[in-house]
Amino acid sequence: MPNFKKSEAIDPEIEEQILKTLEQIEKDHDVKILHAAESGSRAWGVHSPNSDYDVRFIYVRKKDWYLSIYPGRDVIELPINKTYDVSGWDLKKALHLALKSNAVVMEWLQSPITYQGD
Repeated sequence: MPNFKKSEAIDPEIEEQILKTLEQIEKDHDVKILHAAESGSRAWGVHSPNSDYDVRFIYVRKKDWYLSIYPGRDVIELPINKTYDVSGWDLKKALHLALKSNAVVMEWLQSPITYQGD
């Protein structure tokens, strides 16, 4: 990943909107976001003024969701707009993909731009 300042790639007003969106996702979906980061051109330092924000996150649900005999949806995706694209995976899904050497999980975890982490 490139070495640059977050302020070079992220507009502070957009970052504030993203943080509010992540907070709303936690409330609406009753989840806890463990890690949220920028993915794509801004994380790689090759963005243009027209580049959108690609926000990706890993989250956990309440224990009962994992104990259910009926599998639930393990992805949260918001409608894409011209400013940002926000989506995330449940921790269990992310771990399963990481075990299969999925590069996307590693990209999210190693992004130089993080919005939220626990």
